[in-house]
Amino acid sequence: MSTRRRRAAEHEGEEDEEDEAAVSVERVFEGREVPGWREQVTARALAVSALLGFMFSVIVMKLNLTTGIIPSLNVSAGLLGFFLLTSWTKLLEKAGVARVRPFTRQENTVVQTCVVACSGIAFSGGFGSYMFAMSDRISDQSGENWEAQNIKNPGLGWMIGFLYIVSFLGLFSVVPLRKIMIIDYKLIYPSGTATAHLINSFHTPQGAKLAKRQVKTLGKFFVTSFTWGFFQWFYTGGEGCGFMNFPTLGLQAYKQKFFFDFSMTYVGVGMICPYLVNLSVLLGGVISWGIMWPLIEHKKGDWYPADLKPSSLRGIVGYRVFISIALILGDGLYNFLKVRGMMSEPTLPVSGGGTTGADVPTPEETFDDKRRTELFLKDQIPTKLALGAYAVIAVVSIATVPRIFHQLRWYHVAVSYMIAPVLAFCNAYGCGLTDWSLATTYGKLAIFTVGAWAGAADGGIIAGLAACGVMIGIVSTASDLTQDFKTGYMTLASPRSMFVSQVIGTAMGCVIAPSVFWLFYNAFPDIGMPGSEYPSPNALVYRNMAILGVQGLGSLPRHCLDLCIAFFVFAIVINLARDLAGPKAAAYIPLPMAMAIPFYLGPYFGIDMCIGSLVRFTWDRLDPARAKAFAPPVASGLICGDGIWTLPQSVLALAGIKPPICMKFLTRSTNIKVDQFLRAAHSTH
Repeated sequence: MSTRRRRAAEHEGEEDEEDEAAVSVERVFEGREVPGWREQVTARALAVSALLGFMFSVIVMKLNLTTGIIPSLNVSAGLLGFFLLTSWTKLLEKAGVARVRPFTRQENTVVQTCVVACSGIAFSGGFGSYMFAMSDRISDQSGENWEAQNIKNPGLGWMIGFLYIVSFLGLFSVVPLRKIMIIDYKLIYPSGTATAHLINSFHTPQGAKLAKRQVKTLGKFFVTSFTWGFFQWFYTGGEGCGFMNFPTLGLQAYKQKFFFDFSMTYVGVGMICPYLVNLSVLLGGVISWGIMWPLIEHKKGDWYPADLKPSSLRGIVGYRVFISIALILGDGLYNFLKVRGMMSEPTLPVSGGGTTGADVPTPEETFDDKRRTELFLKDQIPTKLALGAYAVIAVVSIATVPRIFHQLRWYHVAVSYMIAPVLAFCNAYGCGLTDWSLATTYGKLAIFTVGAWAGAADGGIIAGLAACGVMIGIVSTASDLTQDFKTGYMTLASPRSMFVSQVIGTAMGCVIAPSVFWLFYNAFPDIGMPGSEYPSPNALVYRNMAILGVQGLGSLPRHCLDLCIAFFVFAIVINLARDLAGPKAAAYIPLPMAMAIPFYLGPYFGIDMCIGSLVRFTWDRLDPARAKAFAPPVASGLICGDGIWTLPQSVLALAGIKPPICMKFLTRSTNIKVDQFLRAAHSTH
């Protein structure tokens, strides 16, 4: 009996420890001095960042020119930065170099920020989309003959110059809002949060019992998620193959994107996002893909032509793109005006949950929040400096961008910079809720509006595509920076070091990314051609969007504009209802920004997130103490393992190694036809 009682007492003691220190990461690091921001941005960190930035830029460029789908690389950058700098310091110590500076979690965060900023230019630079779409090679594939003023071929000099002009504005546009996003709104930024958990786990001091168990838990689920990604890869040997295309709810539901795609990333995201965000995403998917799009598709031939290409903005895709933009703009504009102090004190969209998504903050969370907030507000980036820098860069850009693209007038650029801060806020806000950056969606809006404004006769196609580049450059870097601010907030990295490393990484990327593209462009003469090794499918899509854009609002499908206005007003009304209803009732009113994202992408990732929510909800009810202690490490392990797998997957693709198996799902009648065809083919041999 005494042994049993002792074990029970020990178990209760462990539970008490877990309950007390469940979410208090900073108590574990309390004895460690936080270096100043200048000591965080070290020469060795920047050297490693340049190396990793080049490597990641090659990977992103490869994906840009093949599938066009770019995964989040935050986690990979954090892990590889830790590995390289740890190896560096150990080698110097073995070589007998005296007084090697300790490698801190803040320095690790600087590397991650710099690498992501650098490789992010390979995406936002549009080398597989808007920039390449300007070329005569892509123009010839559009099937329409255009004059020389609607064509601009790639050139290393003008590409580097253009990127330097437009890539820094987004950084300065979001700096004044950093406190509101991170501290007041307590936005989750799932990838940034997961990366912070990973970095904190790497640098956990020895002797912290619970912290060591949390690190072990994170590692266990990291390996599980990585292994699952590797296992899935074997079955993706063709288009539409693999577990990610598993029709879990039936083939008819699969056609409307209702299925569980076995993504450990979004199961993990669902575990750390508040329940309201996950349910809002699913609700948006049900309203759009479950009700609206099927009804509109029944109007094919009436509201829009029946013989259009699947990607044409004149058809169902036009409704998806522009209605989702209208909903996002309505929500973003409302919240932007609140932030500017033009309305009453904002109601927090995420109710006090911090990174765990819990409904009520605990004393331990308060300790972490106080510690993190104190250091986050310590090294201020003056708002006047940010606004002044934005104004100066905008003036320079307004004067110089039209010299690179003579089709784009100075007033086109000026208007873009006037509305860009609102769109940057919208993108950073939406990314904070759901982890999705919709930079390309805002770019499509710029293509359509500026292209129609300029007109085909005055080079509207190039004007629209260039305006797309201006907009993507701003809104993409804005969401990246706020994501990194969240990581820095949770690792006690100075906002000033985050900003400086983002600026340095962006400057690196403006040279590295176009240089890597130039290597691809000259090494592969058939780049951008259908059936080639690098077909760049998105470039033709963007070219066709620009062609549609110069034809104006009249080219939109029927009633599309009416629906856009209705959903814009709907977003404002929902936000008003949330503010007027009070905090308790607002917890049951959906978030328009979260609802809008599946309007375009589909509800499948919302199903993943809701499964993560269900796991967290069940765990909270069965064992709340352990859930508080271990749910964030479990979620971060799932996100990080899946994120790291994209690195070897990309290397395999670069090496030309393809999966050996294609697992596809067919209807019974289609399967019978396939069997008959195979038998017939076999008999002929």
